[in-house]
Amino acid sequence: MRAPARVMTGLATAGLVLIASLGAAQFGRNRGLYQRRAAYATPKDFDGGFQFCRLVFRNARGGDGAGWNVDWPRADENLSIRLAELSRVPVSMDAGPGTPKPLLVRLTDPTLNHCPFVMMTEPGGAYLDDDEAGSLRAYLLRGGFLWADDFWGEDAWDNWEAQLRKALPSGAYPVVEVPLDHPVFHQMLQVPGFPQIPGIGYWDGRNRTSERGPSTGTPHLRAVNDERGRLMVLMTYNTDFGDSYERESENPEYFQKFSVPGYAFGINVIVYAMTH
Repeated sequence: MRAPARVMTGLATAGLVLIASLGAAQFGRNRGLYQRRAAYATPKDFDGGFQFCRLVFRNARGGDGAGWNVDWPRADENLSIRLAELSRVPVSMDAGPGTPKPLLVRLTDPTLNHCPFVMMTEPGGAYLDDDEAGSLRAYLLRGGFLWADDFWGEDAWDNWEAQLRKALPSGAYPVVEVPLDHPVFHQMLQVPGFPQIPGIGYWDGRNRTSERGPSTGTPHLRAVNDERGRLMVLMTYNTDFGDSYERESENPEYFQKFSVPGYAFGINVIVYAMTH
């Protein structure tokens, strides 16, 4: 699955030149974003620019997660805006000026195949049936890219891994820890370490970053690679990148401490997904 032509042209032409520095990024401001009506993507929505595709899924009984719409739509919009500000990647915009057009997709919907990048939040509560698992497998093996973010603790991990294994058996597709020298840490911006980002409601303004106490004190960047060694499933575990995007405007210290590195990593992930 290759990136849309306009996206690839923008990347090649720009040479991934920054038009701003994350280190000097303006503190998040009220962008006047509105509460979107939940509507699924259609083929007409894809215009060749980058669009943030969010995966809509059901929750398992007893699963550890609040649902697909955690951080939606502001995280999707804000990350798209920062991508447009900090690069020359063409980002699709909605009718309003400066308002990106993120999309909702389901695993069994053919529109999924228009998305070179798709994200899901709180996958520790996810449930995939056989059809959904088969569609996920086909999407990934065609070159799609899934980022699963914001799940904490062993119960959430175990539930998500059980769902993932319906699509990608462990023998052929082991989960690996992604090292700091991997291109995803310097694809476009330098990310010196893998941050633990707390939801803003858990952060105490000082040093507390673990949402579940000492048992989730270590963040992990885990992945499943394709047969050529390229990332196709990226999992940010014991950390919450989505809140660093959604809640960027609420506290200047939170923005500098968590949103700035969160955006640097997120932009790297998107560029990696569209170029590998």
